[in-house]
Parts: sequence; C-alpha cells; structure tokens
Amino acid sequence: MNTHTAKPAAPRDLEAARDALARLLGDRFSTGSSVLDQHGRDESWHRPQRPDGVCFPETTEEISEICKICFAHEVPIVAFGAGSSVEGALIPTSGGIVVSTERMQQLLNVDTANFDCTVQPGMRRIALNEALRDSGLFFPVDPGADASIGGMTATRASGTNAMRYGTMADAVRGLVVVLADGRILRTGTRARKSAAGYDLTHLFVGSEGTLGFVTEITLRLFPLPEETDTAISSFDTLDDAVNAAVAIQQCGLPAARLELLDDVMIDAVNAFSGTDLPLRPHLFIEFHGSRPANDHAIELVGEIVKDMGGSDFEWARTQEDRNRLWKARHDCAHACKNYRRPKRLLTCDVCVPLSALAESIARARADARENGFDAPILGHVGDGNYHMVLLVDPDDADEVARAQGVADRLVDHAIEVGGTSTGEHGVGIGKRKHMVHEHGEVAVDLMRDIKGLLDPRNLMNPGKVLP
Repeated sequence: MNTHTAKPAAPRDLEAARDALARLLGDRFSTGSSVLDQHGRDESWHRPQRPDGVCFPETTEEISEICKICFAHEVPIVAFGAGSSVEGALIPTSGGIVVSTERMQQLLNVDTANFDCTVQPGMRRIALNEALRDSGLFFPVDPGADASIGGMTATRASGTNAMRYGTMADAVRGLVVVLADGRILRTGTRARKSAAGYDLTHLFVGSEGTLGFVTEITLRLFPLPEETDTAISSFDTLDDAVNAAVAIQQCGLPAARLELLDDVMIDAVNAFSGTDLPLRPHLFIEFHGSRPANDHAIELVGEIVKDMGGSDFEWARTQEDRNRLWKARHDCAHACKNYRRPKRLLTCDVCVPLSALAESIARARADARENGFDAPILGHVGDGNYHMVLLVDPDDADEVARAQGVADRLVDHAIEVGGTSTGEHGVGIGKRKHMVHEHGEVAVDLMRDIKGLLDPRNLMNPGKVLP
C-alpha cells in the first residue's frame, strides 16, 4: 500500500519566504525578470515557467537554511545547474524557488592515492578535467553537453565513455545531501566497497532533485590512458552501421567509445561545423590502452568494418587528429538546435539490449519519417543507448501531437524488448507517463512511499519523475 504518498503543497506564505531568503542571501537572491526567465527553462521543448525567486548559495550550510525557510513556508524548491536538461527536469512547474549552483563550482579535494575527488554540484565536466590535468587522472563520464556534475548526478548521466568506464551510477562514491527540512545527510565512504546497510548514495543518484539537494559529490577517477586511438568509418545503410557496432562488441574488444551518427545527423553537423563528412551513417570508435593492445584492436576493427560494408575507414593517433574526428560527435547537440531553427528539441532517449538495437533504431526511423519528421539519430551504441531528435514547433499542436506519438511508440517498444524509457537523460516531465509500464505499479508505489518519507510536503522539484 502507498502509505507515504507526497501531499499536495499547502497554501504558501510566499512573501514571507522571499523576505527571509533576501535577509539570508542579500543580493544573491533575485526576483529580477531576466533572472526568472533564465531559470524557468531548459533545453527541452516543454514550455518555460517562471519561478518566484532565484537563490545563488555558495555553501551546503546556505542551502540547508534555504530548505528550512522553504519547508516552513511550504514553497517548492528546484535545483538548477547548467540548464542542459532535455526532459523539462529543471522547469519549476509549480512555481517556487529555483536554487542555482552557479556559485558552487569548487573542486574541494583531489586524492590521487585513492583515485577520487570531491566537487561542488555546479562544477562543469570540462572544467573538472582541466583541473585534474596535472594529476595524471581524469573523470571519464562524458555526456554530449558540458553539464554540471550535480546535474549529471541528478539524472544518473552516461555518455560516450560509458561502455569502458561506466555511468554516474558507477562514478559516485559519496554525497552530501540537504533534505527537504534542511537536515544535512552524508552518504557513502571512501572505501572501494561496503556491505553496511542500505545504499543511500544510489538512492539519490538519478533522483532528479526530488528527494533532496545534492551539495557535494565524491567521484571515482581513472589514470589517463597510456595510448588513445580513434577511428571513423561510414556505411551504406544505418542497419550496416548498427550491426558493425554490435559485432565489435561481440568480439570482446575493449573499446572506450563506440558512437553512431546517422546520415541526417551528419548533414546537421556539416551545416553547423563546416565539416565535409560523407552523408552516410558513421561509426566513431576509440580505444584506450597499451600500444600493442590498441594495434591489435585496430586490426580487428578494420576487418569487422570491411566485412560489414564500411568505407572511408580512418584512424587518428595524434591529439589534433582525434579532436578533428570527434568534432562531429561533440557538435551534435548544437547542430540539432541549429538544424531547423527556431524549432525546439524533443529528444527520445532509450536504451535497449544489444540484440534489439538494430530493430529498435529501424522502427524508430521509419515511424518518424511516416509522420513527417526527418529526425537525426545518434547514440552510444556500444551499450545500446541511442537518441532520436524530433524538431518541433511548440505552438503547432498537431506537430507536437505527432512527435509525442512517435516518441511514445519508440519508448513502448524499448520497454517491451527489455529496455528502458531513458538511458541517461532522466525522466523529468516527459517520461513520467512511462514509469508504470517500465517498473510496474508496485515499484512505482514504493517510489512514491520513498518520496513521501523524505519530502512529506512535496516541495523538492514537484511534478517530476513520478506519475
């Protein structure tokens, strides 16, 4: 039985809350129009909604005080990092206070002996690796956007390196979390493993700010690879490219990255970046290892690609050449936004078993085209995760309905073949309706119970994740 369902927010004392926040933070609390507009939207197609105020704290203790004020006055709280969500997870659909991590970007500690570091949630992924450069270590989780570490933790993000190094679920060793009532919780240890009690760290990783506010993250780091080699190859058909990716996996080759861009995505990237790649589906492959191991992998991949009809096969070993080859992949998000301006992105993000990958992508592409969408496809196909980008006009009700239909059918099929509605972007607003299909009523009721225990007044990012 669902005994702890989150209650609707009680009538708010918003003005009292804003007065208290202004006293606490001074000019780091804003109700200015431009600031409210900036923090009422993300990268998704969902309609923006202004919050009632924006806080810019600098410490865990300040966030604790913010939560105490909002809890006392029944005012919702939404965390805001880089603003790169594509599922509406950052939009304050119930109004309330947005808490920005813009002023919380410190690297708090690096422990080279134990291969970890601790950061504040506003630190960006690229900035973290720049700060780690002289340590001989790096943080491998690499989503397309230069997301904040807090946002990546909130969505259980993945990225191009996931097949070798794992996702945020594997990377996070411990957290500091402020609960809805302002209590400060510390989870995890510095040890490599623990069998002591419930795993609270991973309860919060992927919770999208609905259970508490993450203020510190301890991350696992890795040694920089001895050698890095990158390859690119094009294929006549999307099916050939997908089958080649699966074959590379089946051979047990230790690829760090295995990325797919279809011909529509290549067209978008060429237009945005000035590249001149053939308008064919492409695979991008990268190996991290010793020189002999990489040379062996290169030889085998070349044979697989040739057998699968691949051409324009090119390897790069220098940093300059690798950057050139990866430019197309890293420009995908911006290229999609630029491809059919001023349309917005409805990004479908599913992950399926490798055995179902080719069929899933083929069905998705055919459905999109039948409904009038020339939708770019890209993916971390090494682990069965891919994205189809539908470009929609939010003011065109018919187009939005057709796009949602395509997205819903894609997700339904992914779940039916044993996959998930979201591999890395999170649930946000857009995927809530699929939660029961994927997890079942009992599991979703249990999630509601957990939400009710930790957030009894339903103030932490309400309207997200749970249907």
